[in-house]
Amino acid sequence: MVVTVALFVLGLVLICIGGDRLVDAAVAIARKIGIPQIVVGATIVSLGTTLPEILVSTTAAFDGSAPIAAGNAFGSIICNTALIAGLTQTIRPTKKVESAPLVWRGAIFFGVIGILEAVAILKGEFSRPVGFFLLGMFVVYAVLNIVRAKAEGDDDGKQEKSEDTSLFLQLVILAGCAVLLYFGANLLVDNGILIAQALKVPQRVIAVTFIALGTSLPELVTSIMSMVKGYANVGLGNVIGANILNLLAVIGIPAAVVGIPLESSTFQMDIPLSILVMAILILPVLFRKKVSRVQGILLLGIYAAYCVVSFL
Repeated sequence: MVVTVALFVLGLVLICIGGDRLVDAAVAIARKIGIPQIVVGATIVSLGTTLPEILVSTTAAFDGSAPIAAGNAFGSIICNTALIAGLTQTIRPTKKVESAPLVWRGAIFFGVIGILEAVAILKGEFSRPVGFFLLGMFVVYAVLNIVRAKAEGDDDGKQEKSEDTSLFLQLVILAGCAVLLYFGANLLVDNGILIAQALKVPQRVIAVTFIALGTSLPELVTSIMSMVKGYANVGLGNVIGANILNLLAVIGIPAAVVGIPLESSTFQMDIPLSILVMAILILPVLFRKKVSRVQGILLLGIYAAYCVVSFL
């Protein structure tokens, strides 16, 4: 058990180091290219921080652990939004949000998750056709990010475009940080599961709490570092982008490969709660162009209640 705890701590250290440098590299890339920080957070950063969820869910699907594959995806969405965004926005609410990038990303999120909820209720599983649909939407999402990146550019980013920074070097640093996040999350999750199993915690509870929290630690560290360094839009964009990738890739890949049978708790609690917390985070921002501390406190309260209900 001592070795298990030591590896758990090592994973946490790797995640902290990777998250710290990843934020700096992402902001440097935003300035070099001349696009808003929230766009970089919702694309490059979110892809890097979502890799643990993708790998965990895909591996779980191949191993026949469907509750982990589905529970990890929706548990991560709830954790990203209610815990991570809730915590950072409670401590330091984002005062100025680029709302335009949120509109179409929010539409994709709510549209896709609404379809998944309907399929879950009617079919009780995410079959391979559903998986291929999600992967197709992933391609659409990637293309839209590329096409709209220039339109979503802001004046501040363009003014700092000439900054003496090597774009290639920053991309290499970003990739290296993603690798650190991956290995750190693996150590944390694998050993966290062993600790949880020693405490005789059920598989689904492990998926929606321990694994979801473990694989969301890159988003947590990235969001906290973004807040500390004064790049709040990077953290907010990272959470929203990661949630979209959780739907399209974390569920899409294992569903397309083997299909994912669902437990009733997935469409009775996990999916509706994912919709609720994202609505609380995004919808007020579209009108007010900022996040309030009240939203953060409300999200934290919802996450605390969710954990209690999951364990009970």
